[in-house]
Amino acid sequence: MRFGTPCWIDLATTDPKASRDFYGGLFGWQYRANPTGDYLTALADDVPAAGLYRVPDAPQTPAWTLYLAVSDTRTTADRIVRLGGQVRMPPQEFDGQGSLMVASDPTGATIGFWQTSAPWPFATGTKGEFGWAELNTWDGDTADKFFVDLFGYQLEQIGDGEEFDYTTWTLPGDSEPVAGRMRFGADFPHSTQPHWMIYFEVDPALGTDEATVSAVRLGGRLLSEPADSPFGRLSVVEDPCGAAFTLIDTSNRSTPHQPSEDELGAAYEDPYDD
Repeated sequence: MRFGTPCWIDLATTDPKASRDFYGGLFGWQYRANPTGDYLTALADDVPAAGLYRVPDAPQTPAWTLYLAVSDTRTTADRIVRLGGQVRMPPQEFDGQGSLMVASDPTGATIGFWQTSAPWPFATGTKGEFGWAELNTWDGDTADKFFVDLFGYQLEQIGDGEEFDYTTWTLPGDSEPVAGRMRFGADFPHSTQPHWMIYFEVDPALGTDEATVSAVRLGGRLLSEPADSPFGRLSVVEDPCGAAFTLIDTSNRSTPHQPSEDELGAAYEDPYDD
């Protein structure tokens, strides 16, 4: 995995069976348990796609965690603290797969980091797999600076920076961004906590609307109705245990309509034109 790129996601859940049944029904995942049985690996077409593990009902709430690839978790932990973040779980070795750590950025969102000890397959980009991740936060500038300093990302503002403040982060020399950052708007409740939103790809043959209906039938809760965007048709869903995620069909993209000169002319009547 390349430094600074998404390399894994996992779900902290209060009910592993309910989560397993929900995502298995929604995405067709199969599961494989580790030797101790306390961590499930979800498989999409036999390729690892995500992890699931149990947490107590309190204080941790069910949520998806994104992991970014790093070359040394201990060095990363030191840099995070120097840059104003906090280490939530110090670097630990896991099952011979490398070293993991969990931290929070200066705006308060939880993020994981993984130093892999061997090549690790991670299913991305097609139906039922990871497609995108974005940091949702109240302080966009602070989040941008932290991750730029940590990974050297290059920023691009794709909104207007005010009403819609959204940046993408791209590694130097790359053309495709690795993640995004959205600043909460005025319509978000002030109690909303900074968090990472994980996007899952929808089978184009099914579509976002049908996938959303399926998610609700399986026990999920609709948080945001399906809507078109330049990146794909998407909806936001909460799983039966309360973890939110986004469904997106990237084959169904909407390009904002730019009116032609003829359309503008038809819509505008010159009051001085006799």
